[in-house]
Amino acid sequence: MAIIDFFDRGWRISPEGAAYIQGDRSYSFNEVGRLSCRIARALQAAGFGRGSKGAVWAGNDATAWTCALGLWRSNMAWIPVGARNAAEENRHVLDAFDCEVLFFQKEFEATISALRPQLPKIKLYVCIDGEAAGAVSLAAWVEGHADTDPGTAVDLDDVVAIMPTGGTTGLPKGVMNTHRSIQTFVAHFMICCSYGATDRPVNLAAAPMTHTAGLLSLPCTARGGTVIILSKPDPALLLDAIPKHKVTEIFLPPTVIYRLLDIPDLKKKVNFSSLKYFVYGAAPMSVDKLKRAIEVFGAVMMGGYGQTEAPGSISYLPPDAHFADGGFAPDERLASVGCPNPLIRVEILDDAGGVLTPGATGEICVRGDLVMKGYYKDPAKTAETIIDGWLHTGDIGHIAAGGYLHITDRKKDMIISGGFNVYPSEVEQVIWAHPAVRDCAVIGVPDEKWGEAVKAVVELNAGQSVSGEELIALCKQKLGSVKAPKTVDFATLPRSPVGKVLKKDLRAEYWRAAERKI
Repeated sequence: MAIIDFFDRGWRISPEGAAYIQGDRSYSFNEVGRLSCRIARALQAAGFGRGSKGAVWAGNDATAWTCALGLWRSNMAWIPVGARNAAEENRHVLDAFDCEVLFFQKEFEATISALRPQLPKIKLYVCIDGEAAGAVSLAAWVEGHADTDPGTAVDLDDVVAIMPTGGTTGLPKGVMNTHRSIQTFVAHFMICCSYGATDRPVNLAAAPMTHTAGLLSLPCTARGGTVIILSKPDPALLLDAIPKHKVTEIFLPPTVIYRLLDIPDLKKKVNFSSLKYFVYGAAPMSVDKLKRAIEVFGAVMMGGYGQTEAPGSISYLPPDAHFADGGFAPDERLASVGCPNPLIRVEILDDAGGVLTPGATGEICVRGDLVMKGYYKDPAKTAETIIDGWLHTGDIGHIAAGGYLHITDRKKDMIISGGFNVYPSEVEQVIWAHPAVRDCAVIGVPDEKWGEAVKAVVELNAGQSVSGEELIALCKQKLGSVKAPKTVDFATLPRSPVGKVLKKDLRAEYWRAAERKI
């Protein structure tokens, strides 16, 4: 299927039904579908189509998302632009990925106007919600164009998204995802998250739609369901929306879930009974906090693992897998990211590319239709990453009994201290379990004796305290002295717009400090 076919499937099921709700405004499938057709026809009339690239610079917004649908309907490649990103990062993305059409909200007019001299490849600017200097308004631009599907021919291997990797390891690379890879993602989600024949899911897009939340809205739309769009990341709005709209599915990164769990008596204050699937992912989650989340939100938690290069669905840990023998499943299973999904092959490979035996630790590698086409204009990096058909994820892990996949850590995050390999995630799980700890990151820092020493940087819950010595002693008790942190700092952790802790930035602070002492 082409990516736009998922919207059109829902359009056929429920033409007068609500495709999106934002605040008090409801957008029917007919309204959104017809506008996306006009956008596609206007794009094609202006000479844009297969091979062209377009971006949408906006917050979570129904009309902005309709512009993305219009890009797909004309078989163009969508470039996601994070509204919370630094302007310079967005400038780099738009220029490096050869953006030709930019849709934007008026609130970003001043920023975009300042960047325009550095964006010579953009030929058309369209303001979504009004008039703006140097741009045409969306309403005026689509006027006179038919609201019927232009019937654009597609190939499943056409690129439909050039997705930034996030920039946590330098300037963002452009991941080329195709109709085929996105189709496989949607199929995986629909297989793992079942609904009855007449059920209409309600998806809450609380995280940025330029990231996982946008892709996760597609399976809901394909079933004729409704996507509730939150225009800003406000916990009060989120918690109000769940019972108000009878939300059935939501995705949040662990760091946001932790903040929700800090709210006193949350289970008594909010009715979560409509939830069927509460998806967590994008970063590891504390097993102890996961158990608390199940107690608060119900037997609905669903773990997920994916990468931009294999979007969103390498594996899932469905709600029922969190339980065994009438209680919680063993911690080993809860610490996993579930079993690999059915439409791909996942193996643990050694450095020579050989498949390791079950339980052995190596690099997690993926092959199948979920895998990206490659990195935009970077054949060398593509060849380093996709070898003999295998996507090398850069994640270290193993497959345990029962087929459960475990991520030990990012290959680059492994700490070598005194000749021993220390995987930060193992240490983080112990520290996360302490009731005073909200979040933590374990990194390697320069050390004359050990080469690298294990350091924990810890964020505490409001009003709670614990000493570094106590946390070090806890780790020694659970893991032994080699893996225990040598030092603990308390600070606010740097995070990406989607809540990932930026370990690269964190490490850089300590390594720069060490260099200054030399």
